[in-house]
Amino acid sequence: MASFVTEVLASSGKLEKEDLASKITRMSRKVEDTKEEVCDMINKKYSEFLPNLQASEDLMQQVDMVSKEMETLKNCIEFEVQQNIHVAVNEYSKLKQQLEKNAMIIKMLEHLKEFHSAMEDFNKSLQEKKYVDSATHLEKAWKNMDFLKDWKTSQVPLLSSLSSELTVQRENLIHHLGDEWKRLVVWRVPSTKKSAGPNTYHKVELVLSETYSKDLEQKPTPLLCSVLQALSIQGDLQNKIKHFSQVLLKNILKPLVMYASLELIVSEQHGEGTTLGLECLEEENKERSTPSQVYKKLLLLLKTLHMHLLDVSIGDKKLSAIFGELIWEEMSKCIIHDCLVYSIPTNSSELERYNIVIKETEAFEEALKNMAYLQVDSTDLLKYARDVNCHFASKKCRDVIVTARKLMTSKMHNTVKISPESKLQLPKLPPPGSEVKVKQEVVKEEVSMENSKQLSACSLRLPACRISESVQQLMELAVNTLREAVGSSTQCALQLFFTVRNIFQLFYDVVPTYHKENLLKFPHLAAVQHNNCMYLSHHLLTLGHHFRAHLPQPLSEGVATFVDMVPGFRKLGAQCFLVQLNVQRAELLERLSTAHNFCNLDDEDNYTAASKAVRQVIHQLKQLGTVWQDVLPVSIYCKAMGNLLNTAITEIITKIMMLEDISSEDGEHLHTLCQTIIEEGPLVFIPLAEENKNKKYQEEVPLYVKKWSAFKELVIVLRANLQEIVDRWTDGKGPLAVEFSSSEVKSLVRALFQNTERRAVALTKIK
Repeated sequence: MASFVTEVLASSGKLEKEDLASKITRMSRKVEDTKEEVCDMINKKYSEFLPNLQASEDLMQQVDMVSKEMETLKNCIEFEVQQNIHVAVNEYSKLKQQLEKNAMIIKMLEHLKEFHSAMEDFNKSLQEKKYVDSATHLEKAWKNMDFLKDWKTSQVPLLSSLSSELTVQRENLIHHLGDEWKRLVVWRVPSTKKSAGPNTYHKVELVLSETYSKDLEQKPTPLLCSVLQALSIQGDLQNKIKHFSQVLLKNILKPLVMYASLELIVSEQHGEGTTLGLECLEEENKERSTPSQVYKKLLLLLKTLHMHLLDVSIGDKKLSAIFGELIWEEMSKCIIHDCLVYSIPTNSSELERYNIVIKETEAFEEALKNMAYLQVDSTDLLKYARDVNCHFASKKCRDVIVTARKLMTSKMHNTVKISPESKLQLPKLPPPGSEVKVKQEVVKEEVSMENSKQLSACSLRLPACRISESVQQLMELAVNTLREAVGSSTQCALQLFFTVRNIFQLFYDVVPTYHKENLLKFPHLAAVQHNNCMYLSHHLLTLGHHFRAHLPQPLSEGVATFVDMVPGFRKLGAQCFLVQLNVQRAELLERLSTAHNFCNLDDEDNYTAASKAVRQVIHQLKQLGTVWQDVLPVSIYCKAMGNLLNTAITEIITKIMMLEDISSEDGEHLHTLCQTIIEEGPLVFIPLAEENKNKKYQEEVPLYVKKWSAFKELVIVLRANLQEIVDRWTDGKGPLAVEFSSSEVKSLVRALFQNTERRAVALTKIK
């Protein structure tokens, strides 16, 4: 009967449901019991640190059995629910929720089991120095730990203990890896207090302790590979390699590039490994290494590192590639700034030989690519070497400007004599193209049709004078720079040509400012600066024309000219000299101001002051005449001295004409003073060093001193009687009338003579 009922109930599904409910209830109790036992065991191991190996293994087996029962029950419920879903949705939902809760707990227990297994395997691998396995097991434990943290039902104290254990073990692994790294890669950097120099890096050593196998392949040892890969898994490899690369750059790579006296010595010693050391060769005196020497040193270093340390695969990349990414930018900049810059030719004739450097650079980069240090085809280093024409032009221009500035700021008083026969040393250039030849032939035909009377051979030549030696060197520098531009590439020629223009523009701006005080203080320098500007403007007229036909376009089409700068230089020289003339003129007037207006010369003090003022004026003019002698061109010299002497006598004439009463004694004193000027004034005209050649210019004083004739007439009047004055007037047609107006002569007569009938008659004749 019972079996029949059971069969009926089973067929209806009711008994199965009751069995399922009872099974789930029993399973829930079993899961909770297992959970408590597992958590207790894990807590004892990782929190209380109690040894319970056998119990933990039994529990692990128990977890596996519960998991299997759980899976069977789950499948049964899902099948039953699908068969009877239309009648038992609610009932089965509750059962399913209970089952899912149990499944979650079982999942958590499985992760705890995996965590425990991973930690056990980690400790075992670490003891056996299987660092890659250790890092892998530790990562697996971290993943299980992260999964447990996502479950809200997880016990917080237990998770905290597990997390602490993981952190400790990770630090333990990193510590072991760090110790292995320090043992395998050893730096020996001697401490020194010396200033930076090659001796600072003497005896710097990098020791790679048995980092590669001694077989035919000579690759890094499994231990080294294991350490590096474990560091990569733990995410600490990048920091290690970055620190290693920075130390290598600072202590070996950069010093090898910067100092020619440093050599890399590679030695291998049994039991110690390979040593890379720097040695300073005292006999080396060169300041910079050639690119070939630098590449040779660096390749020896990088090949040794590749063979002993960096030829290790990290994932899908080589360690040498990671290392190359860290050092290449800084290393290439160092090679450029401390080696290639100094290898750029300073002369266009050396440019062809620079192809050797370009090929050496290409070979250097190719070797780095073969060792995986480089991944790209063209780098800044190779681009710099290939752009040698631009760098040559830039370097040449920079050197030219620096040299020009030094010349401009050098002392101006070192002078050289320039004569009309002096010529600028222009280079012999190859004949221009056929078009230019045709033009020249046409010009020759036109010349033959001109008037037979030609200009003098000295026409348009620079007159004899003295210029600064530095200015002559500056012009030679400009000519040499333009010579470099001939035959150069268009870009190079343009840079060099406009650098020459910049030289002259720099002279225009720098010299007047830099030498401003001296140009005001010393008349000699003002005269030299005047000559310098005229010398430059003279040669700038034809400098562009000489080179234009031999320069590339657009320079050959008329751009290559300096004519536009000529007016500026002429004005600059003239202004500088005029400022000095004004200074000298002011000094002359200041000296004459101490003469008490040349009045009451019968007083001994007044006469002494006036006499002293005249002597000082003559002395100042003689000093200027000596200072400017053989410096200024003769015409400029005579005009300048004549202008200053004219200023002095004009002031004296003005002061005498203002006197209202001149006694006979005063007249004698005035005559004596003025006669001194007439006698000694011409003697200040000494433009040439040969005295016998100066007489001509001393006789031509009236040509350069505008008031000279008037001054001589005044001197005559000061000693003349009334009749002589009237005779020199000659009804406004005599020499006196030429220099003075009737009112001026009448005023002078009234001052010199008393009011008598004879004076009145004489005054009536002066009209």
